[in-house]
Amino acid sequence: MVLLQISEPGQSPEPHQRRRAVGIDLGTTNSLVATVRSGTPETLPDDKDCHLLPSVVHYAADGTVTVGHDAQSRATEDTLNTLASIKRFMGRGTADVKMLGSQLPYELVAGDSGMPNFRTVAGHVSPVAASAEILRVLADRAESALDGPLDGAVITVPAYFDEAQRQATKDAATLAGIKVLRLLNEPTAAAVAYGLDQGGEGIIAVYDLGGGTFDISILRLSHGVFEVLATGGDSALGGDDFDHAIAEWCCEQAGLGTNLDPGQQRQLMAVARQAKETLADQVEIGITVSGWQGRLDRETLNRLADPLIEKTLRACRRTLRDAELTPKDISAVVMVGGSTRMLRVREVVAETFSREPMVDIDPDCVVAIGAAIQADVLVGNKPGDEMLLLDVIPLSLGLETMGGLMEKIIHRNTTIPVAKAQDFTTYKDGQTAMAIHVLQGERELISDCRSLARFELRGIPPMVAGAAKIRVKFQVDADGLLNVSAKELNSGVEAHIEVKPSYGLNDEEVTRMLRESYTHARDDMQLRALREQQVEADRLYEDLSSAMSQDGRTLLNDKEYHCLEVALADLKQVRDSTSHREIARHIEMVSKTSEEFAARRMNASIKKALAGHSLDELDRDI
Repeated sequence: MVLLQISEPGQSPEPHQRRRAVGIDLGTTNSLVATVRSGTPETLPDDKDCHLLPSVVHYAADGTVTVGHDAQSRATEDTLNTLASIKRFMGRGTADVKMLGSQLPYELVAGDSGMPNFRTVAGHVSPVAASAEILRVLADRAESALDGPLDGAVITVPAYFDEAQRQATKDAATLAGIKVLRLLNEPTAAAVAYGLDQGGEGIIAVYDLGGGTFDISILRLSHGVFEVLATGGDSALGGDDFDHAIAEWCCEQAGLGTNLDPGQQRQLMAVARQAKETLADQVEIGITVSGWQGRLDRETLNRLADPLIEKTLRACRRTLRDAELTPKDISAVVMVGGSTRMLRVREVVAETFSREPMVDIDPDCVVAIGAAIQADVLVGNKPGDEMLLLDVIPLSLGLETMGGLMEKIIHRNTTIPVAKAQDFTTYKDGQTAMAIHVLQGERELISDCRSLARFELRGIPPMVAGAAKIRVKFQVDADGLLNVSAKELNSGVEAHIEVKPSYGLNDEEVTRMLRESYTHARDDMQLRALREQQVEADRLYEDLSSAMSQDGRTLLNDKEYHCLEVALADLKQVRDSTSHREIARHIEMVSKTSEEFAARRMNASIKKALAGHSLDELDRDI
C-alpha cells in the first residue's frame, strides 16, 4: 500500500511553486547576496566559493568592467579607474563630497543628476552606475545558484540614509535589472536575522564595525515595528585602521621606517590583517616582514586596538544620549561587520552594555541573511499568518485639520508594519483639549474620506495659540491594527485609540475611492487651497478683532481704528469667496494694515512688564 499525497498543512494540493527571492547587503567595503533554501537562510558564494564580493569596480579602456576581487587587485596599479567605497557617494551632491576630492584617489566631475561622477578611461561613471555593476554580479550569482531569474530582492541601506540616498540605491537596482521588494535598514536586517522581531518589545543596539566605517544604531521594537531612535558612528573608522595600527607596530619593531614602496605596503597590510584575524583564535602568532621575524600576542594587539575601540564607544555614548537612554535600557546588542570578530571588541562592548553581545551569526553575513528572510516573506514563500508582512496600506491614513481638511500621515501602498508621527499645535488661545478625528482615503476634504475613529486629548496646559506641541503618532502593526496616539510634549498628557484600518472596505470600495481621487484630483487641490486660505482668514479675523476690542481705542486714533475696521469687514466679506487667490490678497492687505498696531501692542506689553523696576534691579536679575 502506498500513501496518497494530499498536501502539506496550509498548502494547496498543487506542487508549490517557490519564488526566487534574495537579500542583498550592498556594503561600502564588501557586498553579499543571501537567500532562504529549505527554510534556512544562507549566503551564496561565487564559483571560487567566496561569499564576500569586494565592492570595487574597475573600468578598462576597451570598455571591460571588472567587479570584485579581480578589480581590487588593480587598485594600486590603476587607481583612477578602480572605484571603491562607492556607497559613500550615493545620493550625495557634488558640493557634499567636494571636500573629499583631495583625499580620494579619483577625479570627480559634476554629473547631470547632481551627484558627482568619476572620470575613468571608459568615460564618466555615476555612483549609481558603478553600484549597478556590483548588484548585477550579485544578481547573476543568485540566478545561477537558484536556477532561474529572480522574482525580487530586499536591499539593505544604512539607517541614516536619506531619501536621495535611498532613491539612488533603488535606481542602481533598476539599472541592474533587479526588482526591489523593499529597502531595509541594515540594523533592522541584523535584528531580523536573530529573530528579534519575534521577541515582543525592547531596545536593541546594533554595533556595526566594518572595514572602513563604524555605525551604531539604537532601535525600539514595539508591536513588530522597528523604530530607529538614534544613529551615530564614524565614517572614517573601521577594520582598516586596526590593520594600520598593527602594520605601524611591525615597522617599528623591524626598524623599517616609513619609506616603503607600494609592494612592501601591500605585503605589510596583508600580514597585519592576517595577524589580526588569527589572534581571534590564537593567543600568539609569528610574523615575518622584509626579513624580520617577530611575534605578536593578543595582549599587544589589545593595547594597539584599545584607542580605536574607545572611539567607537564614544560614538555609542553620544548616540545613547541622543536617544535619551542609558546602557541599562538596552535589552540586546547585535554585532555586525567582520571587525567585530576581534575578541577585544566583543569584551569591551559587553562591559559597556553590561550584557554579552549576539555573535552567533557570522557578522559579515548577518545583514544579508536578515534581508533574505524578509525577502522570502515579501515574495510570498511563507504560508499562513507570516504572509501578513505582504500587507500594504490600501488607502492613506490621516486626521482632520482645521477647515475640514485631510492631513495624510501614512500614505497608501506603504508596507506594514510601519510607524510615523507628525507634530500639530492648537488653534485658539487657552485651548486645553483637542479632538482627533482619524480618517482613511485619498481625497483632500474629510467629507470625501472614510471616518475611522474619534478621540480627545485633554489636559493641555492653557497657552497662546500655536505654543502647544502635540505629536500624533500612527502605528500599524503586522496584523493591520492601527494605534493612534496624541501627546502634548510640554506637559506629557497623552491619549490613544486602536482601530482596524484595513477592515470594512472590500476591493471594489477601495478601487472606487482611488478612482474618485484621480478623477477629482484637480478640483480637490483647488478646494484644499481655498479651505486653507479660509482657515487663515478666520484666524486673522478672530485674533485682530480680539486685539482691537482690548487695545484698539487706547493705541489707535479714530482714523487708524476705522481703517482696520474696514479692512476686517472686507476680509469677512471675501472669506466666502470661491477664489483662494482673492482671499490670500485680502489676508496680505489686512496683515500690512495691522503691522503698526501689532508693534504698538508689543511695545505696550514690554513697558507694562518693566513698570516699577529700576535698572539696578534688572542688572541684579541678569
